[in-house]
Amino acid sequence: VEAEALLQAERGSLDERVAAAVRAASSDALRHNTDAFLGLAETKLDAYVKPLRESLGKVETQVGALERARQEAYGALTEGVRQLRADQERLRTETGNLVTALRAPHVRGRWGEIQLRRVIEMAGMLPHCDFDEQSTSTDADGRTLRPDVVVRLPGGKTVVIDSKVPLVAYLEAFHEGVDDAARRRHLADHARHVRDHLQKLGQKAYWRQLPSTPEFVVMFLPDETFLRAAFDHDPTLMELAIANNVIPASPTNLIGLLRAVHYGWQQETIAESARQVSDLGRELYRRLSTMGAHVAKLGKSLDGAVRAYNETVGSLETRVLPQARAFERHGITGVEAPELAPIERATRRPSAPELATREPSPAARELTEELPLGIVAGDAA
Repeated sequence: VEAEALLQAERGSLDERVAAAVRAASSDALRHNTDAFLGLAETKLDAYVKPLRESLGKVETQVGALERARQEAYGALTEGVRQLRADQERLRTETGNLVTALRAPHVRGRWGEIQLRRVIEMAGMLPHCDFDEQSTSTDADGRTLRPDVVVRLPGGKTVVIDSKVPLVAYLEAFHEGVDDAARRRHLADHARHVRDHLQKLGQKAYWRQLPSTPEFVVMFLPDETFLRAAFDHDPTLMELAIANNVIPASPTNLIGLLRAVHYGWQQETIAESARQVSDLGRELYRRLSTMGAHVAKLGKSLDGAVRAYNETVGSLETRVLPQARAFERHGITGVEAPELAPIERATRRPSAPELATREPSPAARELTEELPLGIVAGDAA
């Protein structure tokens, strides 16, 4: 019994040792297999993750560059908006100053005169040659008349142009915050101001003090919209202008009128040049006739000189030399008389009819005496 018990105990101890050895071997194998699996898995995972990591790095670099570019662009945009806001504020301030200045009558008048001068110069005209500014005259009632511009026309005629700038009501109509009803009222006032200028300008009657001026005056408005807004709100203004001998003109219309005047001056210049050419031709014809007479007189004088020379040679040969040769018979020698030959050629007569020696015909006399000559000339060429 004791032996069996001892054997049983020994068997149990052996089982425990075997179990412990099996557990240790299993644990080592599991650990080894786990380490090998983890190493293999890590190797495989690195092979898959490395391209992804590189791609993510590139994406991160590009995102960083885009972010920097965005920040720079945003900064530039912010600066541009700030500059635009500042420019807009300055423009609003300058516009306000301009509007305030244009409310003053003398500033409006001066601005209109400057615009009128620019339009005239754009049409190709020159001051003091084609137009005069601020010329002064007095009417029968002693009133001083001073039109802004007097344009000279061919033939000694003139056209008067006055600049008007009815701007106060027009500026009020388009002031910020004005509603439609108020805008219509201001534009109606603007049309009424234009009507007043038309009537006052017609009453000046410049053509009475300037006899060379036709019975109308041009009223210049320095902007197209001033005239269009007035006509839109009062269509009868054109009839009123015609009744008062006033022609309203915007810059476009006035340039067309002045271009026509400039073309007339060009034609006048061409006609004057043609008249001068005619005078020069008439004078040249007269001088040719005078020179023909001189040439004929010179030819006659040369003929007389040749005739006298031939007569002298004949007298010398027939009368003087025979007498001189008689000295040789008395032994006086050493002096030989020169051989003189008569001149057989005669002077050439002018064959051109302009140089013929004859009295001028009535037509030629009428041609040379009909008009005064354009140049100062003597009787001889």
